[in-house]
Amino acid sequence: MNSLQRMATAAVGLVLCLAATGATTGTATAGTATSAPVPQGASKAACRLPAPQPPGTSAPHTISSGGRDRTYQLHLPAGYTGKRDWPVILAFHGRGNTGAGTEEFSKLSTLPAVVVYPDGVIGTGDGDRQAWQGAPYAAAGVDDVRFTEDLLDRLESTLCVDERRVYATGKSNGAGFVSTLLACRMADRIAAIAPVAAALYPTGEPCEPSRPVPVIDFHGTGDVTIPYAGDADRGLPALQDWLAEWAERNGCASRARDRVTEPDITVSRWRGCDRGAEVRHVAVTDGGHTWPGADSYSGGGYTTQTIEAHEVMWQFLRPFRTPASPRH
Repeated sequence: MNSLQRMATAAVGLVLCLAATGATTGTATAGTATSAPVPQGASKAACRLPAPQPPGTSAPHTISSGGRDRTYQLHLPAGYTGKRDWPVILAFHGRGNTGAGTEEFSKLSTLPAVVVYPDGVIGTGDGDRQAWQGAPYAAAGVDDVRFTEDLLDRLESTLCVDERRVYATGKSNGAGFVSTLLACRMADRIAAIAPVAAALYPTGEPCEPSRPVPVIDFHGTGDVTIPYAGDADRGLPALQDWLAEWAERNGCASRARDRVTEPDITVSRWRGCDRGAEVRHVAVTDGGHTWPGADSYSGGGYTTQTIEAHEVMWQFLRPFRTPASPRH
């Protein structure tokens, strides 16, 4: 589905919605949950379609994108119905992992959202390891940004979802893809991001999102795979430098005093950001290349159990929406 088709489909849905409810719409600023119009899910054609699988389950699916068959794991929340628009979480795995593997340790499928775990394409280097665009070991010629666009088109045309509440997270290489490409190119469709242990390889292109994108970032100070202090030989920035750049990009006015919220957790916040697009960082003291709160293997090193990353990120992400547009 191209952009004109998406706009036409959305316009029809909006007309039906206004005719049925008499509701009016307005433009909400990112980060202002109360200003967004109440979704009228039942008026959308996709909301009247049968669910592709039983609510409360996860199942593999395939979609064609860029001349390839691409796969993803889809989880529908237990309460999924066509009577409301559900938020969407896109979760991108790390190098050599899979969508299903990320579902297992991340606990994202316990959240009240439609959660999608896409699979990357086997890249270069040792072993047949799936990877994402932007990393030096990614498969040549694979456009994962286009794949994400096609995947969102599929979700929006087949499920009762809120197109303005699409969030992206990921681990390691997946988090790097979200942070260096997806949020930079698709800010019109991604409301906010939550990278975990992000591998922030340089992509060779500037990050110039169409709007300020809220960010909550998680990283262990003891991560030896993607060092907290950066790795100049691999072009990896120090986390604090990358965060400061994102805060500047979001027009944040100042950095608040860091807070120690748990014995091994320090939270940094940048405030006064344009359109409420806050930047927040969760540092795990001595934490490894892991997903905070994971009960199964998510990477090497220490895994904190003092916080649950999926819960912390959801509390941050859930109020944000992309600005209203004709497509919405």
